[in-house]
Amino acid sequence: MSLSGLEKIQGCHVVAIPYPGHGHINPMMNVCTLLAAKGLAVTFVVTEEWLSLIGPGSGSGSGSGPNTPNIRFRTIPNVIPSEKTRGSDFVGFVEAVSTKMEAPLDQLLDRLEPPATHIIADTFLAGPVAIGNRRNIPVTSLWVSSPALFSLHHHYHLLFSHGHLPVPFENISERKDEIITYIPGIPAIRLGDLPFIYFRENEFLKKILEDFSWVTKAQSILVTSFSELQSHTIDTLRGILPIPIYTIGPSIPFKLLQDRITPSEASNSSNAVDYLKWLDCQPKNSVLYVSLGSYLPVSPTQMHEIAMGLHTSGVRYLWVARGEALNLQETCGEMGLVEPWCDQLRVLCHSSVAGFLTHCGWNSILEAIYSGVPMLTFPLLIDQIPNSTLVVEDWKIGLTVKEEIGMEILVGRDKIARVVQRLMDEDEGVQLRERAEVLKRSCQRAIEKGGSTFTNLHAFIGDLGTRRSPRQEPCISDSNEHGNWE
Repeated sequence: MSLSGLEKIQGCHVVAIPYPGHGHINPMMNVCTLLAAKGLAVTFVVTEEWLSLIGPGSGSGSGSGPNTPNIRFRTIPNVIPSEKTRGSDFVGFVEAVSTKMEAPLDQLLDRLEPPATHIIADTFLAGPVAIGNRRNIPVTSLWVSSPALFSLHHHYHLLFSHGHLPVPFENISERKDEIITYIPGIPAIRLGDLPFIYFRENEFLKKILEDFSWVTKAQSILVTSFSELQSHTIDTLRGILPIPIYTIGPSIPFKLLQDRITPSEASNSSNAVDYLKWLDCQPKNSVLYVSLGSYLPVSPTQMHEIAMGLHTSGVRYLWVARGEALNLQETCGEMGLVEPWCDQLRVLCHSSVAGFLTHCGWNSILEAIYSGVPMLTFPLLIDQIPNSTLVVEDWKIGLTVKEEIGMEILVGRDKIARVVQRLMDEDEGVQLRERAEVLKRSCQRAIEKGGSTFTNLHAFIGDLGTRRSPRQEPCISDSNEHGNWE
């Protein structure tokens, strides 16, 4: 089976099951878009509330378009009542995902035609792994965060055996600079750069680690990063884990750009033309793009300080702020444009954009790297704190705006203005952009023919034909030579 062929695999039916959240659904959709482009049949399973956001005829935010050939959508019931939000009871939401998705997924698999021959499930969904093992269907776990966070979760117990956990939250500041060097694949990390949830023992952390423990019960792992980004971590994990790891990232919607799909085709947002026209009118490398993600809340006080800091900096900026857009536009004045939504990757690739103020979600980081845009980091929770460390200290393609741990820590307007000016107006910003450009070239080489992502994707597809249960017929591949993503 040729690695450079494998355009089509007949008889394979992949069922994709993302965690019900934007930061998980989007990368899963982007992975499935690549698989579908190779001719694989994919059924994409979402809860009912998500179908209106990504299903046929609707936009998908930063994810790939929903009208990709070979992808069909199926739903299972919502895990929480539709009138509630995840933010109102996040721990309850996590518990509901763990307990209420498995049974309807099992029932859905009974109804699917043709039957599933392979399952790809988010790492934080243990249910699909259990279902696959019961039904003798191979399962691949999709990891949508950094390889470093994978190693931290996998070796969480070492933090206790070496005395670095538990640490009461109120004592973190006293010990935050302690250096940890025993996590495999991570040369060194400060105690204060560990995921925020490690410092507060609760049901959320317990459930996250419990679900994560199922990853090695799958038959393989897909990672949404590309090999060169954290090669040492990936190589170390490959030597430790008993199942194969395929790095097939960046799992971002770059195919939309390669295929020259316009914003109106990729989204039903009516403001797309306006903000792109505004960017077209700005000088090269003059705009700061600002987005703090789609889910984690930021206090009104902090949002006001960010607005005043941006205003004081005198820098042009495009700010995606969703529900607060109208109120913030009044504060921001003529230098800033505030929108409720944008095609983020297209914005980051625009020639006028020179920096990205981000909450450090992994998908946003990958999009910035693909675009060659340096970052100002404003981490809020969970993986965003170690992600910020990667950006600022390991890759040196960013500056930190928010250094203190905790959502309740307020960053003032003066500091925000100073850091923004350092990135946008000074020689320091030029150096950051030069390093970001180097990482961009590495990223784009990975997805070219013969690159690490291209090769790993084809290797994974090839293995779909061999990782089959005894009851399943082997997949048939069409090994015509194709050198691009089509």
